[in-house]
Amino acid sequence: MEYKKKKKEISVASALSKAMFICSRQEKCSYDIRKKLNDWEISSDDQDQIIQTLVEEKFLNEERYTNFYARDKFRFNRWGRIKIAHHLKQKQISEHLILDAIDQFDENEYNQNLHDILFSKIKTTKEKDPYQLRAKLFRFAQGRGFESQLSLKIINELISDTN
Repeated sequence: MEYKKKKKEISVASALSKAMFICSRQEKCSYDIRKKLNDWEISSDDQDQIIQTLVEEKFLNEERYTNFYARDKFRFNRWGRIKIAHHLKQKQISEHLILDAIDQFDENEYNQNLHDILFSKIKTTKEKDPYQLRAKLFRFAQGRGFESQLSLKIINELISDTN
């Protein structure tokens, strides 16, 4: 026999209060909050009203969220522009906000970041064949969301330096 835990009914006021608490603890976007409200089985109209209130009260700000998200994923996760943009699109962030956030990256720091992660990858890779090594490094850079041309340029520099 299966037992399903019955969800507690949650009022709109309580949902708003919980959402405010969540937003005060960590930067969120409206997509994240809408998912939570769906989990709490809040009606669509009430969801819209709660999100509107959160925006008016400055608990939610898509631009602020996008800038924090992009900066954190770049600095701490060492992701490239493509991966960051893809993840933000999945959260239904507008294209212009994504581009604004990504344009704030310092180009030298961005290139150095890719250089550093590829250099670390070379040290841990046992591949001897230079073509296989290039392919492995390229796939690694692509998985991290870095642009193809930049990846190839830095890979070629690193491989020519090690030979």
